[in-house]
Amino acid sequence: MESEFIKIYKSHIKRDGADKLLEWLQGTDFFKSPASTKFHSNFEGGLADHSVKVYKRLCKLAKDEKLKVTDECLAVVGLLHDICKTDTYKTEMRNVKENGEWVQKPYYTTDDKLPYGHGEKSVYIIGGFMKLSREEAMAINWHMGGFDVRNMDGKNTISGAFTQFPLTILFHVSDLLTSYLDEKTVPLK
Repeated sequence: MESEFIKIYKSHIKRDGADKLLEWLQGTDFFKSPASTKFHSNFEGGLADHSVKVYKRLCKLAKDEKLKVTDECLAVVGLLHDICKTDTYKTEMRNVKENGEWVQKPYYTTDDKLPYGHGEKSVYIIGGFMKLSREEAMAINWHMGGFDVRNMDGKNTISGAFTQFPLTILFHVSDLLTSYLDEKTVPLK
């Protein structure tokens, strides 16, 4: 998926700093990292795979809903929403009993060197390289929807984001559909 990700990125993301952000990404584990430890796309390269799939779902949904956003906006949000996971997942070993015998099996764990949150961390990292529109920042920041722990405060901030910035709700739905319908969990070997 690395080549497809880069092709989409270079075709659509042209703003100042985009080249530096892509260069930085290529120097990290982004293209080898899983998208999660045990949920969706938990395999080597799963993060880039997930990002491309979410981008494609978002493009279709935005077209279906006649959302007036640029191709660049869709690429920024779709491809970069989980940049927060870069250099976060590690492979470790654990003992598992198989056929009465203990064997070592690999599994993913997290080691977050920048514990800044999730969506907000992606916005922070991207912002270090290029400017985001308010709508892009909202969509990336709130892409976890109701799964975002910040919703537990009872203030309904996410509802305001969904109402004011339609891309935010469409993007959350795109990420949700991709994670639960298009992707599988794969046991490490």
